[in-house]
Amino acid sequence: MKMRPDRIEDLIAANALYRPGPMILIPDYIDRKHGAKWTCPHPIMTEVLQETYGIMCYQEQVMRICNRMGDIPLREAYALIKAISKKKLSIIAKEKQRFLAGCVDKGLKKSEAEQIFELIERFAGYGFNKSHSTRYAFVAYQTAYMKAHWPVEFMAALLTYEMGDTEKVVEYIGECREMGVEVMAPDINESDVDFTPLYRDASEGGKGVIRFGLAAVKGVGEKAVEQM
Repeated sequence: MKMRPDRIEDLIAANALYRPGPMILIPDYIDRKHGAKWTCPHPIMTEVLQETYGIMCYQEQVMRICNRMGDIPLREAYALIKAISKKKLSIIAKEKQRFLAGCVDKGLKKSEAEQIFELIERFAGYGFNKSHSTRYAFVAYQTAYMKAHWPVEFMAALLTYEMGDTEKVVEYIGECREMGVEVMAPDINESDVDFTPLYRDASEGGKGVIRFGLAAVKGVGEKAVEQM
């Protein structure tokens, strides 16, 4: 809510940042998105981290910095990230020397290169995979859109999907109640196998309701409902 996302990239970043470790950077991301100044130690880093306002959110960003700043091939940059997360000191020390040499070749002082590597060590341990975060963000956005614009159909589909799990059914009926969507009791003459979205006529208030699916009643099988 504080982020006020207005592009899919913000949702992808939110998904990557909202985990133990990166959560500490959420206020920085929000401030920078809304105009706070930020800088990076080198133009290459600025280019790689532009979309996340100078914050290393993703494994891919760390790999690109290792590759472009330190001349470490991408495959080995990925291995370095894994080594940092598992604290494999011998691999980290070896790749650090290669990274520092690559940075010095690009005109940086060794002390500046060491500062950048410290940042990499700090961020790489919890960097999230951007491709995964992208798919999660898209699914979250799509389902939130459905829930906001077609709440009756969405909740009926969700209840149908989870109707083998009584706890989930109870939870989602509670969610319907909070949303103002009535879930009507099972009815032998009105219910279908699944939870069904229905729309009342104007004389009944004209609101959408969900009719409880008979197959979700404990001890009642789908085949039996179809026979009835």
